[in-house]
Amino acid sequence: MREIVLDTETTGLDYKSGDRIVEVGCVELINHIPTGNNLQFYCSVDQEIKNEAKNVHGLTNEFLNQHPPFKEQVGGFLEFIKQDTLIIHNSEFDMSFINNELRLIGVSELKNKVIDTIFLARKTLDTRIANLDYLCKRFSIDLHARTFHGALLDCQLLAEVYIELLGGRQTSLELNRTHDLNDENKTYNQKKPLKVHKIEITEKDTQEHKNFVADLKNALWHKVNY
Repeated sequence: MREIVLDTETTGLDYKSGDRIVEVGCVELINHIPTGNNLQFYCSVDQEIKNEAKNVHGLTNEFLNQHPPFKEQVGGFLEFIKQDTLIIHNSEFDMSFINNELRLIGVSELKNKVIDTIFLARKTLDTRIANLDYLCKRFSIDLHARTFHGALLDCQLLAEVYIELLGGRQTSLELNRTHDLNDENKTYNQKKPLKVHKIEITEKDTQEHKNFVADLKNALWHKVNY
């Protein structure tokens, strides 16, 4: 099963007011395990990055002007994600920006299935707080490298969080069961526990054993020299 963890960085918080994508990051998962096959690209934009966004991701227009715009990189992006399930933290935000970029260049919106890890975390952990920093700290995931938000780095962190929300890394090592997360009727092929039979030894059993041993001729233990 192939899934894609996806994240974006933008010039601001509202695509309707003209904000655009400046970075896209993707991490490939096969059976919930990162494969190392990742995608990351930056996009030049024709507007100034808002200060609040710049403070989050640290990207500048001077840096982004060295890279092609989104429309020149969309082919590789669509080829990478294919029709596979997308794992996104706050999917409404990222999907609205991506689909806006696609509309601007006349490309159809994404139809991929999306799993929003905010909703998954709130349901699984029964918590109202579900930002990525909180979840990483809750699962003891190292945040040392995260001085700024970066799309690829956040994808890598989110991949670890997602695995933990599914039950931890042991989900990939279940040798005694099959588990399809897309099937509500989960099937488990587990070894049945061994039945323990308690044997009671009666006085009659003990006496019969003594009688049996006494009747043995040339028993081996009679020939052993200690």
